[in-house]
Amino acid sequence: MSQPWHLYLIECRNGAFYAGITTDITARFTAHATGKGARFTRANPPVRVLASAEFPDRSSASRAEWFIKQLPRAKKLAYLEGIHHDQ
Repeated sequence: MSQPWHLYLIECRNGAFYAGITTDITARFTAHATGKGARFTRANPPVRVLASAEFPDRSSASRAEWFIKQLPRAKKLAYLEGIHHDQ
């Protein structure tokens, strides 16, 4: 059985949110924090992981990532908190 994928939401130093997917949130946050993550987090250093949600595979995590990136900023955290409470 493959390991689950996670959709995560990071708060950056400038107040922006960054969403991504990974199988290891701790390692991915460390990559972002040390400048080895996405271009966005190199320019906007991360402060903390706000929320995450688990998915059974990369495909479903990618679809959720696409969806959350379409949401206005105010609804991103609420969306992830809603997923977390639904599980």
